Amino acid sequence: MAIYSKGFRHGETKFWIPLANWPLISMSDEELIWRVSGGSGDGIDSTSQNFAKALMRSGLHVFTHRHYPSRIRGGHTYVEIRAAGHEVQSRGDGYNFLLALGDSFARNPQEEAYYGNEEIKPLSENLDELREGGVIVYDEGLLSEDDVAELDLEERAEENNWHVYPVDLRGLAKEHGREVMRNTAGVGITAGLLDMELEHIEDLMSDAMGGDVLESNLEILHEAYEMVGDEIEAEHDLRAPTGEHDTEQALLSGSNAIAYGAIDGGCRFIAGYPMTPWTDVFTILSQNFPDMGGVSEQVEDEIAAAALAVGASHAGAKAMSGSSGGGFALMSEPLGLAEMTETPLVLVESMRAGPSTGMPTKPEQADLEFVLYTSQGDSSRVVFAPGNIEEAYEQTRLAFHIAWEYQIPTIIIYDQKLSGENKNVDVEFFDREPEPGLGSTLTEDELAEAAHDNSGKFKRFQHESENGVSPRSLPGQKGGRYLATGNEHSPVGHISEDPDNRVYQMERRMQKLESIRTELEEEHESNQTYFGEEDAEYGIITWGSSQGAVEEAVGRLNEQGHSVKGLSVSDMMPFAETEVTEFLESVDEAMVVEMNATAQFRGLIQKELGRFGEKMTSLLKYNGNPFEPAEVVEGYEVNVADEDREPTAQVRIEPAAGD
Repeated sequence: MAIYSKGFRHGETKFWIPLANWPLISMSDEELIWRVSGGSGDGIDSTSQNFAKALMRSGLHVFTHRHYPSRIRGGHTYVEIRAAGHEVQSRGDGYNFLLALGDSFARNPQEEAYYGNEEIKPLSENLDELREGGVIVYDEGLLSEDDVAELDLEERAEENNWHVYPVDLRGLAKEHGREVMRNTAGVGITAGLLDMELEHIEDLMSDAMGGDVLESNLEILHEAYEMVGDEIEAEHDLRAPTGEHDTEQALLSGSNAIAYGAIDGGCRFIAGYPMTPWTDVFTILSQNFPDMGGVSEQVEDEIAAAALAVGASHAGAKAMSGSSGGGFALMSEPLGLAEMTETPLVLVESMRAGPSTGMPTKPEQADLEFVLYTSQGDSSRVVFAPGNIEEAYEQTRLAFHIAWEYQIPTIIIYDQKLSGENKNVDVEFFDREPEPGLGSTLTEDELAEAAHDNSGKFKRFQHESENGVSPRSLPGQKGGRYLATGNEHSPVGHISEDPDNRVYQMERRMQKLESIRTELEEEHESNQTYFGEEDAEYGIITWGSSQGAVEEAVGRLNEQGHSVKGLSVSDMMPFAETEVTEFLESVDEAMVVEMNATAQFRGLIQKELGRFGEKMTSLLKYNGNPFEPAEVVEGYEVNVADEDREPTAQVRIEPAAGD
């Protein structure tokens, strides 16, 4: 087996790190991919979270994928947990264990209803992706025999060697008093069928509940567990994998990482309005701020939220706001105000499928151009697009540093996939000092030595600057008085339409991006992630949350004998020109992988580096589901290796410019 590498860049040096324990290249029975499905409101998310934590505490690496409808109650939802003894960076290809609870909030359990029989969809909607030899447990207390018969489940099970175990989970739960405990019964059956110990599941239940509720749940857990062997004869070979962690682990989502990165970056003010999927970041910070002297404000709309954050920053707080899709559109005006007044600010934009309301709970990477160019005129802002949990934390911290050092709005762009997926991370990864400083803000002693005009006003917006930054003062500081306006202005802030002043101010503000690019390349580890063989002939480029699927696909392709390497780009503005140039120059062809219909990231590369247009093709997916590694592998085989067949996945291939 070839030895693959993953790397990073620091300054002028690129590091490719050998991976001694590369993850299994193809999905095998040595990993569990467990999918629990039900109706929205049936506790699928909390059940899966606890089961994922139990798997992690048993020594396994876990990665979750969440699929849910834009309804409060009812509608097919599932969570997928991939668990293995090796590190996993992506959802897998299909899955091998289904716990189908049925939808207890179904609007109309009739096949002829407009949306079909929703009650059985947690079973019927999941069969196509179940791997050969997989296991199915379904709640026969909710899913009727007639409904199941219409699925031809017995025939399909025989064709695919599925092992089907109908269990009256609902009836078992009712025996103990509460139907909601059928989830606990399902976990007990799962653990029994996988030969798992109950210790970690019991510990998590004890942490979350107490009294009679805990006692009842423990009883049903053990009763269900003991049914395997006593009443259920297990005929499958699938078992829970084993593993061991060397360090303490935490199970985190991208939203957790962004929120914790903001806290450690010094953020103590957030304003927002709820909108899926950005709401998670807002909620996490709102829950934590009271214990650390922070302020959280839920306001009437997104214009007010962004404007409030601009005001808080102007007053001296490290502030942030954010939204998703249409909510972020309302922030364009305050964003422009922050750019013109050079008020530091961090915004987050959590993408979802559009246009308009689109599919509000499904992932897509189609807001890139919107985030890069929204606002007015020749605007300037920094945009980072983290690709995994660790990058979400690090780049959010970096966003606060850049915003306050250069007095510029900085945006974290991510999507519903990264927002909601959970992955185990080393706790020691977060063991670093917070950064509460206010960057290029002057003290009163420094203000006394700073330039002022004849009226005594501080020259807040000086024409001359080495890096584009003119130091700022805070309201109330002695000697720091100036005007702040959304109009073009003179050095002390008075409205000015003088042509010479306009040129000075515009060029100074735009100079910041060049200075930031220099700092990112010379003083920080690269935000871009490299994987594969350094001297490979072909490349795959991606951005944001598609990183994990591409990383695993690159490993598989090399295992199959292809010569491929990958690059995941996070620096969208200022663009990572040097690193992308080096990558594209080093390969014969490159495939750009992204979740949108218009190849927005490939378009950005061609805008910045047009000479590479004929080298790049696109692999696009926009059906509301994130990439699986096998789809990227197949896309490469058809798109780059020129295999004479059509891709089987719901993806689209765009040829290189000129083809």
